[in-house]
Amino acid sequence: MTEKVSEKYSDIDIWSTKDMIKEMFQGQVEAVAAIEVSINNIVEAAEAAAIRLEGSGRLVYVGAGTSGRLAVQDGAELTPTFAWPPERTIFCMAGGMGALTVSVEGAEDNLEAGAREMDKINLNINDVVIAVAASGSTPYTLGAVSRSNDIGALTIGISNNPNTALIANAKHAILVETGSEIIAGSTRMKAGTTQKAILNMLSTAIMTKLGRVYKGLMVDMIVSNDKLEKRAINMVCEITHCSQEIAINALQVADNHIKTAVLISFGESLSKSRILLNKVNGNLRYALEAINTNE
Repeated sequence: MTEKVSEKYSDIDIWSTKDMIKEMFQGQVEAVAAIEVSINNIVEAAEAAAIRLEGSGRLVYVGAGTSGRLAVQDGAELTPTFAWPPERTIFCMAGGMGALTVSVEGAEDNLEAGAREMDKINLNINDVVIAVAASGSTPYTLGAVSRSNDIGALTIGISNNPNTALIANAKHAILVETGSEIIAGSTRMKAGTTQKAILNMLSTAIMTKLGRVYKGLMVDMIVSNDKLEKRAINMVCEITHCSQEIAINALQVADNHIKTAVLISFGESLSKSRILLNKVNGNLRYALEAINTNE
């Protein structure tokens, strides 16, 4: 369907710019709305992924072209936002990482290359493979999913076409039917929009299930610039109701580790705060509950 030519847009090249943009906007709105029918599938995928990743599992993003670039973008943001260890995020892009900016023609057609990539990264049963392909039939991506299934890794497939190999083979299939594009085959548009949204929801849900979010705050955020330093101070103040002075001091003592700074602001020592967080696998809510219980 994503390759289908729609008669509705057959004269789009002579439309007014306003009509063209209005139709594109409407397509985006409809595309996002189409995700709703797949919410349960996203939920199941996120919960299953979080279980695998509680230990040493890695997130492996697989894709080609637009789908691959969107996948890489999602994964790249997990470390600064949630302090997800970069060594536990693997990117498998058809044609290599250079294909992020320069198209590598034909790379996506290599089924064996996708399978070999899984062996190259030493994929194991604890890993979660997120494979994205608008068509649902990209050979490189299918090769990676097939090999991942053989190894026993958890596979999640995101596609925009029904009755395709990716939907059939992924252990958790997320299908959003966006139909024909305003420019036939240009899946960077409606299909790409849904992929971006799904990837955002999926990874954010996984990180939240893993305890990297507390009361809607990114408490595992890496403080790397002035803006994020101010955000970290505000988070500590909001959670503990302390003064900015106390929050700033706590963050300095905690080497800008927000969760540790929160516990310090509540009166715990640096060593005790670290021990508490280590006992609950870094979950701030559980650490705070432990403090209250002891009191």
